[in-house]
Order: sequence, then structure tokens, then C-alpha cells
Amino acid sequence: MSSPARRLIAPFLLAASFAQSALGQVPGGRDVVGAARDLYASARYDEALAVLNDLRPADAANAVSDRKSNEQYRSLCLLALGRGTEAESAIAAVVTADPTYLPGEAEASPRVRSAFSDVRRRLLPEIASARYGEAKASFDRKDHALAVQQFRQAISLIDDPDMGGKLSDLRTLSAGFLDLANAALAPPPVAPKPQAAAPPAPAVPLPDPNRTYTMGDKDVSPPAIIRQDMPRLTPAMKAQAKERGVIEIVIDELGRVSFAAIRTSVQPMFDAELLGAVRDWKYLPAMLGGKAVKYRKMIQINVTRDQ
Repeated sequence: MSSPARRLIAPFLLAASFAQSALGQVPGGRDVVGAARDLYASARYDEALAVLNDLRPADAANAVSDRKSNEQYRSLCLLALGRGTEAESAIAAVVTADPTYLPGEAEASPRVRSAFSDVRRRLLPEIASARYGEAKASFDRKDHALAVQQFRQAISLIDDPDMGGKLSDLRTLSAGFLDLANAALAPPPVAPKPQAAAPPAPAVPLPDPNRTYTMGDKDVSPPAIIRQDMPRLTPAMKAQAKERGVIEIVIDELGRVSFAAIRTSVQPMFDAELLGAVRDWKYLPAMLGGKAVKYRKMIQINVTRDQ
């Protein structure tokens, strides 16, 4: 590799060597990472790569960080040798071990940072989906403390700029279950010490399966939106549309829309498309006493007009 190419990659290699918390070693305690670094600095990339192939974690507790450091060095050597496909595999191992990792401007050249971003864009949707699955499994086991951590990790990955706005529905689901897991962790209120015979605490009302609840029922947690896509007002519709309209829906115990009616029309053709769209809307159902209940909701549609 030419001197300019080495200057692009070397800063990241040196930064990574100082940042690692545990050096990988082979039997006998030899510092393999240090040896590989010296070989790399001498432009002996093939020899540095051979040394890295002998790297083993110092102990089980440091296995993840050692593997990450090892694969960082490996990817740089492979990039220096022009072996882009193999370098991508090494970067993929780093991203899989720590999907939040991305070298900063002070650590790596634009070429290396671009290679990491390309691999992350490819892998992050799969990793985020897997994190959501792990979080949901913890939630179903009622391990709410672990579920809170995992849902936060999933949301953080979905919000990463390299995701490019993908998995927005999964983010909504994760946020909804995160709220439920946090609510399950909330400690019960401490009852005051009775000074005299205290009146019995009000019983939590039991859900009435024949009743449809509304926002006036204070004990009911309203439904949370998973998917509520509005149809688009065409210019022709907008020219005839009112400034606002209202649609009434009933959300059943499974979070589906079981009833919909236009209460204030926006525009006749738009009203018809809106009633068709509600069939695909999805919610986390309203809850009362830990049970899902039917819920009536009024949604206002505001029409914005281009200036």
C-alpha cells in the first residue's frame, strides 16, 4: 500500500490500540496485539494478519472486548491489503459484538468510517429485530427489569442514523412495551399508618365485557398507537375540504378497529378513503385492572393548506 493510504488508516489503528481494555494473548503471555501493531507500522501487513490469527482472549470476561479489538485490527490489515470482502467480514464481527460502535473522525480515515457505515447499514435492521425479540421474550417471562434495558437498546439501534428510518413500526411497538414494562416495575404506593379505623381502599373495578370505555373513564389506560396511517388529501380533495373533521372509532381487546364512523366530514372522497384505511390501523389495547377492554376514541383530522 502507498504512504498516503497508510496515513489514512494508521490513526485509527493507533487509537484503537490505546483504547482497548484487555490485550489478547497467546500461551506464554506474549502481547500479540502489540506485535501486530509493530508489524503494521512497518507495512508488513501479511505478517501482522498472521499474528492476529493467533490472538486469543485473555479471559472469558474480556472475550467480547478482545474479539472486537482483534477484528478491528484485522479489518485494517485486510483493507491495507486490498482484500475488501474479507475486511467487511471482520467489520461485521465488530458490529455484531457491539452494534453501537462506529469509529469517530479523530480515530479513523473517511475510507475506514465509510466501510463501517456500509456494514452497519446492512446489519443493523437484523440486529435491532433480534434485540426486540429478546426484549419481548423477557417481557413475556415478566422479567420487566431486563425487558426495560433490552427495549431501550432496541429503540437506540432503530434511532441510529445508519438505520435510515427503517423499522418505524418496530420502534412504536418497542416504545409501547417499554412503557408497560416500566409501569410493571413501579413500586406500589405506601399506605399511611392508620391512626384509626381506616376506610377500606376502593376496589379496582372489574372490566365489563359489554361496555365500551372512553377517555372519561379515569381508571382506564387508553390505547397506544402502533399503526395509524392517514390517507393523502389530493389537491382536488383539498380544494373542497373543510379545515377539520372527526372520525369515531372503537378499538377492541386485540387492538383492532371494530367500528368506524365519520362524525364531521372533511371531504366526501377523503372520508371514504379514511374509512377504508382504518381497517389497517393497529393499537396496543386499552387496559383496565390488567385486562384489555374496548375503547371508543374520537380522532380529529386537521387540513393544512399550502400558502
